[in-house]
Amino acid sequence: MTTDSEKVVDPSVEQARGLRRFFRRLTASEAELDAEELQRDAKQCGSMPALACVRGQVVSLKGRLRTVVYTPRTNLPTLEAELFDGSDLVTLVFLGRRHIAGIEPGRAITAKGRIAVRDGRKVLYNPYYELDTPR
Repeated sequence: MTTDSEKVVDPSVEQARGLRRFFRRLTASEAELDAEELQRDAKQCGSMPALACVRGQVVSLKGRLRTVVYTPRTNLPTLEAELFDGSDLVTLVFLGRRHIAGIEPGRAITAKGRIAVRDGRKVLYNPYYELDTPR
C-alpha cells in the first residue's frame, strides 16, 4: 500500500518529460528561456507574477531591469525603470531622483509597493527595493 507522499512514477513518463524539456530548450528562443528563468526565480522567492497584479494591490516583485531613463521635468525630475519578471513589465518610478546607485539595465532587483496604472501600464511609485547580488 502506498500513501500520497509515496507516489509511484512510471520511468517511461519521466523519460518523456525529460525529452520534452530537452526539445523545448532546443527550439525556444533565448528571450523565452530567459523569461522562464525569471519566472522560476520569482516563484522560488515567493514574489507575485507581474501579470497577476491588479491596481491598488501591495506586491513584491522580483525581476530584471530592462531600461532606466531619467526624465527631466520642470517641476519634478523622475527616474523610471522597467522591471521584467518573465510575465509582464512594471514601471518603477522614483520621483525627484536623477540617479540611484545600482539601478541600471540588466540588474536583478526586488521591488515592493502598491500597484498603480498609468496610461494602461502597471507602475510602482517610489518602491522599496533591494538590489539582488549579480550572478
